[in-house]
Amino acid sequence: MLIRRKRAGKCVSFAQPPCPESSAQWQALDKELPADHRARMVVEQMYALDLSSLEASYLGTGSAPYRPDLMLRIALIEIQSGRHSPSQWFRDNRENKALQWAGLGIKPSRSCWHQFYDRVAPYLLAWNGQVLEAAQRQGQTTATRAAQDGSLVGANASRHQLLNSERLQKRLGQLQQQIANDEASAVASGLEVTAAPTPTIQPVPGWMATTATGRQAQQQRYEKAQAHLRERLDANAQRNPAKQQEPKKVVISVGDPEAIPGRDKEKVFRPLYNVQLVCDLDSPFFLGYEVFAQSSDAGTLEPMLERTADLTGRKPATLLVDAGYVTGADLALCAAAGVALYGPWLENDYSKKDEEHLGKDKFVWLPEENAYRCPQGHRLTPIGKERRFHVDGRSEVQYRYRCAPVNCRTCPLREACTSNPERGRSLRRSEYEDLISAHKARMDTPEAKQLYKLRRQTVELGFADLKEHRKIRRFWGRGLARAQAQVGFAVLSHNLAALAASPAGEDNRQSVAANASDERR
Repeated sequence: MLIRRKRAGKCVSFAQPPCPESSAQWQALDKELPADHRARMVVEQMYALDLSSLEASYLGTGSAPYRPDLMLRIALIEIQSGRHSPSQWFRDNRENKALQWAGLGIKPSRSCWHQFYDRVAPYLLAWNGQVLEAAQRQGQTTATRAAQDGSLVGANASRHQLLNSERLQKRLGQLQQQIANDEASAVASGLEVTAAPTPTIQPVPGWMATTATGRQAQQQRYEKAQAHLRERLDANAQRNPAKQQEPKKVVISVGDPEAIPGRDKEKVFRPLYNVQLVCDLDSPFFLGYEVFAQSSDAGTLEPMLERTADLTGRKPATLLVDAGYVTGADLALCAAAGVALYGPWLENDYSKKDEEHLGKDKFVWLPEENAYRCPQGHRLTPIGKERRFHVDGRSEVQYRYRCAPVNCRTCPLREACTSNPERGRSLRRSEYEDLISAHKARMDTPEAKQLYKLRRQTVELGFADLKEHRKIRRFWGRGLARAQAQVGFAVLSHNLAALAASPAGEDNRQSVAANASDERR
């Protein structure tokens, strides 16, 4: 028997599950499953998701596919238990009675699960938005107060096989030479290249694939890694000379060239991805998520605000962050977006250099004169400006001011004020200085200090849940897209559980489930 769903003027036929709810086998499983089992929660909450786009993605030709809603049930139950790999879903689905209950007895193959994972990935963002929309409609969250943070998660790649440009080029040369030998051997033997035997003229290195087909695929991976490494070398060359790495220390993982090598929380140098979360201050919901191929939080505030707006329909009016997100450019961004940013201001190297002696706060800014007045009443007048670049690629203008040397030579505070009175005391002023001063003043208020305590009670617990309960300490797949899909799945699973936890969510589940049951009949 087939189940037919309409798709853009066509009728897509899905295979009838072997154990429908009316069958004795499913009824027996239903009696064994505890009333509070997480599988029941997932199945109930699934009816809140619009799966029409997913169903429409099937071509409607060939053999009838499994119902995608049943496969999604199984996937979300597995993710609730911290199992993210489709191969693990395949094994568990044949042994776990709760999964057989949720999937009405379907048993897709391993390759079918992997294809389903890739098929579902583009819809995760929309589904997370639907859950948050339902939460706002039910009054579970206003999505106006949030906290953001990032955490480094290991990529699915070896930390022992990181190559710099020289080693990568050497291996690629050896690989190309071996492939040329394969082609010559195939021509001499009258065989296809993929069937050519491994030449015995020289020993094949241990890192090289042992078959002709494998070497051709390996060459493609190495060429992709070389392109990524070239981009990183160019980016490193454009950084501030004081912060540049030696070219030979810029390395890449051939297994996952999109991952960025860096030190994780345990100080292990390995390929990493940066997971960013925006957590609601007033509810357990995740309001935004993303995965970045970078080792720092710099430059992630703007895309995370946009992602939160995509999911909730608005940017948070209040956002708590740590010092890594608070820069002049970020303050300007939040001011333009109407977002009140709360986080400690961390002075950069240039500001610290200016404040090795008397701090800038001891000098009075005179906006009408475009000058500073020192504690002794002397003026620091403008002498030029310079553009400073940050690690995230953004830049800001720093205006420079200096006091006349004649004033500093005879000043009674010269020892405490400057190390070189012959040049005169100098200061730098950022183009965002007014926003920075206002931010410092706001963070010094008792209200801001009390509010900021909520940050560690929300976003820190969010990452603890992902890493401890959802087991996201290392990604199962390779590449940025797979990492983003895995986090999207985990966030969807988390938010569905949060939606189910409230009385409003319970009433809504029962109503929607009853309607869905009528439709199936």
